[in-house]
Parts: sequence; C-alpha cells; structure tokens
Amino acid sequence: MQVVIFEADTFGGKLFDIVLLVAIVLSVGVVMLESVPTIASHHRDLMRALEWVFTILFTLEYIARLVCTGKPWKYAFSFFGMVDLLSILPTYLAILVAGSQALLVVRTIRLIRVFRILKLAQFLGEARSLTDALKASRYKIILFLTTVSCITIILGTLMYLIEGPQNGFTSIPKSVYWAIVTLTTVGYGDVAPQTALGQTVASLIMILGYAIIAVPTGIVSAEMVHTKSKTPEKISTQSCPQCAREGHEPDALYCKFCGSAL
Repeated sequence: MQVVIFEADTFGGKLFDIVLLVAIVLSVGVVMLESVPTIASHHRDLMRALEWVFTILFTLEYIARLVCTGKPWKYAFSFFGMVDLLSILPTYLAILVAGSQALLVVRTIRLIRVFRILKLAQFLGEARSLTDALKASRYKIILFLTTVSCITIILGTLMYLIEGPQNGFTSIPKSVYWAIVTLTTVGYGDVAPQTALGQTVASLIMILGYAIIAVPTGIVSAEMVHTKSKTPEKISTQSCPQCAREGHEPDALYCKFCGSAL
C-alpha cells in the first residue's frame, strides 16, 4: 500500500493518484456549484451528500497516508500533509460554523501532485530554478516594494491636497488607494480627479506605472539568467517512505530531508 500511495512510477500508484485528482476536481466543482443560488435551492441535499462522500474519501486517504508513512508527524506537518488536513476540516467545521465548507476550495492546491503523476519531474527542476532566482532577488524586490509604497503615499497625499473631499478624495488613505490603483494601471474609475492639475498628476502617475512594472521583471529575469547558467538538477518522482517528501535526484539512495533509505 505504501508504494501505491507514495509512488507514481507503478501502475497502481499512478491509478491511485489519477483517481484522487479526479475526486479533487469533482469535489471542488461541487463546492463551486453549491454557491450558485439556483442550483443550491434545487439540489442542496444532493450537493451536501456529495460533499460528505468526498470528505469521507479524503479522510480515509489522509489516514492511510499517516499509517503508511514511517514518520507520520513529519508528513502531518509537511506542506502536502497540512493541505490534505485543511481539505477535510471545513466540512466537519461546517457542523459548528455555517458556511465554512466553502473553504474546501483549498483542495485545488492538491492538484500540484499532477506534476508527479504525469512524470513532469523536469518542471520541478525549473520550479527550483525560479525559486532560487526569487530568493536571490528578494532584497532587491523588498527595496523596490518599499520605494513604491513611499511613492504611493506621497502621490496620494498630493492628490488629496489638490482635489480635496469635494472631488471624491475624502481622506489620505482613500487618496493613497486611488494612487495604488492608478499606479498599477488598473483604474477602477470609482475616484477620478476633476481639476486640470489633478488630471496632469494622474497622467504622470499612469506613465510612471508602466515604467515601474518593468523593474521587478528585470530583477527576476537577471537572476533567472544567472541561475539558468547552472545545469539544473534532475528530479525523480519518488517520495520518501518515511517523511513523504519529494524532490530527490534519480540516483539518490537516501532522503535528503530526513536521511531515510529510499
């Protein structure tokens, strides 16, 4: 059973994971349909019954993973372990707190397992390169975000002084909100400058927004090029039977996370 649950290289393991993915997609679809008033009013009992069927199924799967794992606590507090637990808790919480079953959409995160099932392990290597690039550029991104935050506060305060409450800029926080919306080129249109000076400043903010968008892209792209120059490690689809962690090299004999034999 351990091979079936934690390994996608065998026929049984692949079949188990595919069935699990189909169940995840169907369960999320049920949650989404239940939020539609017309469907919920006519098929509420059916939706609730299906919701409990999927929850019981995922509960049994979660228990099976804990039983088959050599170190159940490591799996329980791992990323997938927490996601698996969060995907079943809302239904039980709904007994006490109405509406909490809507949180079941967290099950969509479990679709990440599709990379392992479809043998797309090479994408995990690319994901690692992207993660390394983001980590390497995190200080530059933090500095960039800090600068943008200061700009929006200054511009929002300036627009509050120029336009005033009579034109919809009733407070500095609301003016800062407008500056953020304008700087990111979203433009909801709920607040708009009416004076010529205000419109001029708004035009400059819009142009500045296009220039700012290119900055984080260039930072991450430069780091990705640097990371890409290194040969990415190949990653297998094998999971550790003790801690259930993935991301091992194809020729690995021991888990690089807990040291257990693979």
